[in-house]
Amino acid sequence: MHHHAYLWTGPRARFDDEALRRPPHPEPPPAGSRPELVERYRQVAAEFRTSELPPLETAYWLVKPRSLVRGTWDEAKEAAAWLGERLAEYTPRFASESDRDTARLARLVDAAAERLRSGADVSYGHYLERPSYLSLAVVTCSPNRALPELACPCAGASGQGAT
Repeated sequence: MHHHAYLWTGPRARFDDEALRRPPHPEPPPAGSRPELVERYRQVAAEFRTSELPPLETAYWLVKPRSLVRGTWDEAKEAAAWLGERLAEYTPRFASESDRDTARLARLVDAAAERLRSGADVSYGHYLERPSYLSLAVVTCSPNRALPELACPCAGASGQGAT
């Protein structure tokens, strides 16, 4: 078991476009469906795997391009430390004053380490100024507990640390 880290920042409106954040339905719309429904299905089917937008289900980061992996660790504690470093880096930009509380952020990192040790995934999000959004995720791999059928995006790359 190892852990892959992901980070995305971008416009809040883009993050809120949930259609591109969920995998396409396994079956295309039936013949005779409204053209806009067929076109939206085609767009999602073409873009979901390649889009850098955070997926609604954290485990689906594993189907995204390998280039989006920000780090890989064998140890949950090291992956949680990466989360802590990113939270500290972005704290000054958090839109909410309560999100900047360092004790709360330390509890988030501790909770992440426990979840990752248990084989679960971790996903945190914060609204930033301007309005932007920060999405941080660490996904447990080989296998992923939520979606074990998903392949590792970095086969043989565990233990490489932050990239």
